[in-house]
This record gives sequence, structure tokens and C-alpha cells, in this order.
Amino acid sequence: MKVEDVVCPFCGCLCDDLVVEVENNLVINVENGCTLANEKFMGDHRLKNPIRREGGSWKDVSYDAAIRETAEILLDADRPLLYGWSGTHGEAQSVGVHLAELLGAVIDNTSTVCHGPSILAIQEVGHPGCTLGQVKNRADVIVYWGANPIDAHPRHMSRYTTYADGFFVKEAFRERKVIVIDVRKTESSAVADEFVKVDRGGDYAVLSALRAIVRGKGDLIPVKVGGVTRDQLFRVADICKNAKFGAIFFGLGLTMSPGKNKNIRNAIELTEELNRHTKFTISPMRGHWNVYGSNEVFTWISGYPYAVDFARGIAFYNPGETTSVDVLRRGECDACLVVASDPGAHFPRACAEHLARIPTVQIDPHVNATTCLARLQIPVAVTGIDAEGTAYRMDGVPIRTRKLYEGTYPSDLEILGKIYALVKEAKGS
Repeated sequence: MKVEDVVCPFCGCLCDDLVVEVENNLVINVENGCTLANEKFMGDHRLKNPIRREGGSWKDVSYDAAIRETAEILLDADRPLLYGWSGTHGEAQSVGVHLAELLGAVIDNTSTVCHGPSILAIQEVGHPGCTLGQVKNRADVIVYWGANPIDAHPRHMSRYTTYADGFFVKEAFRERKVIVIDVRKTESSAVADEFVKVDRGGDYAVLSALRAIVRGKGDLIPVKVGGVTRDQLFRVADICKNAKFGAIFFGLGLTMSPGKNKNIRNAIELTEELNRHTKFTISPMRGHWNVYGSNEVFTWISGYPYAVDFARGIAFYNPGETTSVDVLRRGECDACLVVASDPGAHFPRACAEHLARIPTVQIDPHVNATTCLARLQIPVAVTGIDAEGTAYRMDGVPIRTRKLYEGTYPSDLEILGKIYALVKEAKGS
């Protein structure tokens, strides 16, 4: 059976034009997908049953026993942490926030180690963004700053920017100018019209120099700023000012380099300066396929996009204090539920060591680095393959993913719903 118009649940592009062939509840072929999508759909390395660590080995347990033990661990904890959420659908994320409120827990998503600084900057100065469809149809200048889409979002260029013909851009490859700004040459810089190599930590200075040039203060610019020559800065500024419609896309090379949220604030203010001359927008290159959705769902329910602490009985938000890395580094939490994420592969060593010391439960289809730290792992269906739910593309557009076949695994929503019911019953609420 061939299923058309399938949504790819890998990265923030959420490409919705895949054709997937299914046979005997197994994906055997994927058309239109990138190599990452192919591995996501055709990789068959799922954990077969829930497993519990006993001494130095693992033992299979039933779903009911695993769910009951997870609820007991969370109920016994004084300061539980619920982390992850970016690799599951919005309906499951919603249950997670309600569970955190019921437990008085801290709930955080992967924004804390990727685009959390972007959110902080947007809260300060706003977000002059647009949909990816607007970029495809209108933009004749594209800037990738601290991002390498060919490796991280392989179809971003072909669907929305460099190679994507649009309504007002009939021959994209000829009519569009692409600028890549990074600390090193990448696959993406190789296809750019202009590559700007910035010194490590020099992003803020380069952004400030471009703002000054656009504002008409170019005579203040020294011979070199952040490793970039004065001539190149003027050339880049002129390209941007003369655009009919420009779009800046920035990645972790900007959010996680020195300056963090101040880099993003500066980039947004550069966008505002460019809007005095033409039309320009700016957007983050979100990584996980539904990390934007986790920010949306958290905000709807609690008022805050990530790092939400319910210990006071109300939602409290203070990144740097209530973010998961900080809670783990201080050794505060005494239990952790990890959902649809792999902090063992991405968190600092001190945080991983604390996860190994406390009872950690992971809800995830696959064995990963966090499995080595966990006491219990519960495998679930994969959203977009054998589970369905709502996701948000990197530009904030909601897209519904659907099942390709009826699998044997329960979904994240089912497992979390049962855990929530047990916790609610135990608390008598």
C-alpha cells in the first residue's frame, strides 16, 4: 500500500509531500524524503518491551507494571522533573503539562538547550517572522546565520529557499541570493553566493556592525569586525537593503555562542532596521519536529514556553533557575521522567551523572544514551508512523500527522494518560 502526502516527523521542516510504501505493518520504501527521513521511517530498531534495570542487567516487564512503577516514582519524589516533549505530538504534551501541575513538578522541553535564547529575545523585542510559504513565494535574499541546513534540515533549501521556485520568484536558483554566515565552511556555505566567515564569538559584533551600516553609520566601522572585513560587511548590507523581500534563518551557531539571547535580540533589531528600507523577516531553524509545538502547548496551559516550575502550586518561570540543566546541576530533582528526548546525549556531564543517581524513567521507542542512565524505559509508537497527533512546523504552522498503519505499541498519549490517571487517583483529586 502506498500512502501519499505523508508528513515527515524528523525535523522542524515537517515536509508533507512524502510517499510511503507500507507492507505488513512495515515501511519498505520512502519517496521524496531526505536521508534522515528514510532512516526515521525505515529504521526498525525499536525496543520490544518495557525494561527495568535490575543490578547490572535489564529485565522485561509488562506495560501495566511499568506504568504503575512510573506513577509510584513520581508520587514518591519531592521535586520531580519532566523533561523532553519535543519528539511527541501536542496531545501528549498537553497531558504532560497537566501531570506536572498535579505533581508540583518542573516541566521543561528541549528548547532549554537549543532555541531557549531565541524565545528570551523574542519576549524582549518581538518576532518579525512569516511562514515558510511566504519565503518560498517572495524572498529573493536568504541569509543563513549559524545554521547548516544541508546537514540539519536537508530539504529546507529545496522546498523553501535556494532551489524552490515561488509565485514571485520564477527561477529561484538564478533570482535568489543566498548568504551564509558561520564560523567555518560547511556544505551550505559551498552553495552560497556570499560566505561570511565570522570569528568564534564574533556574531554580536558583526550584527552590530551591519546594523550601523544599515542605519547610515558606516563611517564608524573599523577595517575588520569579528573577523569580517569592512568591504564584505558593506557588500552584505547592500545586498540585504536592495532585496525585494529578505529572510534571515538562524541556528544554534547563534543561540549557543557567546551572547546567546543578546545575539538573537541584535539579529531581530537588524531585521527591524532592514525593514526601514525593504521587507525583511527572521526565523529560528527549529530542530526537533515538534519542539515548536511543545512551546505552544506549554504556553497555552501555563503561560510560559519552557522551564515551568509548579512547586508553588502555580506556574513559575525563570530560565537559569527553573531550566532542567540548572535543576539537575544543582542536584535538586529526586526523580525524572524523560519523554521523547535524549538528555543523556546532550546534557553536561554533571547533569547526566545526577540522572543516573536518581530514579529516571524514559518513554521512547528506541534505546539511546539516556537508556544507560534510566531505571525504566517504556517503548511507544512513533508519531507519524504508527501514532497520530498534531505538530507545529518551525514557522508555527500546525500540521496533523497520521498513522500509516495500526501498530502494536501504545502511543505516548495512552501511556501518559494512564500515568496521569494513577497520580490523580493517588492524590484524590
